[in-house]
Amino acid sequence: MHELEPGFRGEAVHSDAWADVARWRKAERARLIGERLLADPDERKARSERIAAELDLAIGKVSGRIVSVYWPFRGEPDLRNWAVRVIGRGGRIALPVVIKKAWPLEFRAWSPGDPLERGVWNILVPANGPAILPDVVIAPVVGFDDANYRLGYGGGFFDRTLAAMPKRPLVVGVGYAGSRIATIYPQPHDIAMDIIVTDE
Repeated sequence: MHELEPGFRGEAVHSDAWADVARWRKAERARLIGERLLADPDERKARSERIAAELDLAIGKVSGRIVSVYWPFRGEPDLRNWAVRVIGRGGRIALPVVIKKAWPLEFRAWSPGDPLERGVWNILVPANGPAILPDVVIAPVVGFDDANYRLGYGGGFFDRTLAAMPKRPLVVGVGYAGSRIATIYPQPHDIAMDIIVTDE
């Protein structure tokens, strides 16, 4: 008899199958991040602007809405200029903060000039609260598939967070078109994005 491991919402996951998927994901994650980091910085900037334009179409009106973005890390699309434009159009911006391992993320309000500090993985996060619940969550993807499942960094933070939120926001995965893969082999704890936005 094989040991069963709990999913984020209490489901049982077959440990041998999960171990195989976890090994595959680790290798695929390393490959995709490596490719992303090799891209020319000017090309990454141009791709980020294309993603920003597509986000405007995907999200629509931002006035009066709280939009969670992220501080870019390891070659991710840089949406900081777009976030400032969201504020200019009457929206509010939040950034995700890792509180501790295996906990859901906290979203903190952010505006240009607010103090930032180094968080987990040395990523800049708002130094102070308040914690707020976003209407739109933009999640960077390392990889993604046609079913809108996201391959992230392996910590499970976004899945845990979405499972714990009292009201589901619009969840938008963003990444480069070259990050598309056939499947991430979704498990019971994986939560699909509502939409994936790329530079194509």
